[in-house]
Amino acid sequence: MTLSPHKLRPPRVRSAPLRGAALAALALNLALAPCVASAQEGGINLIRDTEIEETLHVDADPILRAAGLVPKDTTLILVGDKDLNAFTVNGQSIFINTGLIVETANPNQLEGVIAHETGHAAGGHSARSGDMNRAAMQPFLITLGLGILAAAAGAPDAGIALIGSSQYFGVINALTFSRAQEAAADQAAITYLERSGKSSRGIVEFFENFRYEEVFSEARRFKFFQSHPVSGDRIELLRRRAEEQPHYSAVDSADALARHEVMKAKLFAFMNPPQQSFIKYSEKDKSFPARYARAIAYYKALETDRAIKAIDSLLVDYPNNPYLYELKGQAYFEIGKSKLAEDAHRKSVELKPDAPLLLINLAQAIIAQGDVKRSDEAIGELQKALAFEKDNAFAWRLMAQAYDAKGEGGSARLASAEERFALGDMAQARIFALRARQLLTKDTPSWRRATDIVLVANPSKDDLRALAGPQG
Repeated sequence: MTLSPHKLRPPRVRSAPLRGAALAALALNLALAPCVASAQEGGINLIRDTEIEETLHVDADPILRAAGLVPKDTTLILVGDKDLNAFTVNGQSIFINTGLIVETANPNQLEGVIAHETGHAAGGHSARSGDMNRAAMQPFLITLGLGILAAAAGAPDAGIALIGSSQYFGVINALTFSRAQEAAADQAAITYLERSGKSSRGIVEFFENFRYEEVFSEARRFKFFQSHPVSGDRIELLRRRAEEQPHYSAVDSADALARHEVMKAKLFAFMNPPQQSFIKYSEKDKSFPARYARAIAYYKALETDRAIKAIDSLLVDYPNNPYLYELKGQAYFEIGKSKLAEDAHRKSVELKPDAPLLLINLAQAIIAQGDVKRSDEAIGELQKALAFEKDNAFAWRLMAQAYDAKGEGGSARLASAEERFALGDMAQARIFALRARQLLTKDTPSWRRATDIVLVANPSKDDLRALAGPQG
């Protein structure tokens, strides 16, 4: 396979549960479980969750299509940050903070924000500076799932999508749009919402709810309103246009509302200390979102028995929910019960076989049991996952472990080269690929793949001579 720069584009965002015990090496607070780092802690994290990303795409894809964008080519990136923010970089990459999702009252408000950011994306508003685009590329190179981060303890560089705060917030600052661009994005948002049969009431409500932020200093405003200043005149203009639209009175469906509440409950439970979840979602609340949040809170509090009991109670009522099995598997995995974790993850895969990070969780649980005879089984699950997400760095890390266990050093080094390549670490990708070429049989597909990685990973003259030498 010939590699090209397109290989380095951000991978499609798809799925996994939210946990990050591997963060100790970066001095983050492990007691708070989710893989989230604030500016004060020195970075920002991109996170992955199958269930949440699936909901986001249900909300976003009709809007993207209405804007003439192709959903599968538009990357929705979930940022683990409690601050209310969303922004667009590089035309077809939309970043959404978890804090913004939690603050939205209903799906339509979130859709309004997505439509506004889609207006920026479709209008090319972020593509104003080559330096800004280059600065924004680093976040795109990190592609890891929260559900698999917990098993990365001991190798945090492979399990953590941590981005230096200086680069991240530098990008944020670079994204301050002009008033003309903001007005254009507003009007485009209403057009896209109407075309997709959605109400534009939500975007008006969202801006109205936070318009008081305008009176705060820049330091106290939510980041969204630092880069997207909202004036009273702007809101009124938006409201007048919105109220003229035929679908203005459309309401969210019951299913959409339910998905939204589940998403908010899950994010809240993972991003806050357990006690806050127990207060917000008390035992008196018997709804699915509340029960789900409490199960997650028990899991985060390391009360595994209570977490499993809460999850099993949910499974009695919702036996075909793959994400409950996923959470159950993760809970077992983190207390070292890999076989029970495997059983739960296998059920999640049976229920949702096309979710790559669920497949990775299953492979991870198999590998953790230390049975070399099952290495091929784990490799098979990883190959399925990589068929969906070729750039998933942690899948390649696990693949290297599985091949090493089999004693296949060449394939293991090639997998490590793929991992580093997916992370944008060209120097290490080249080193591992060169080593793989020495161990693999010449002219096999794997050998040629290793050669391709060397050729696109900024090879030195010595590297090129090595490729052309007798052993090359």
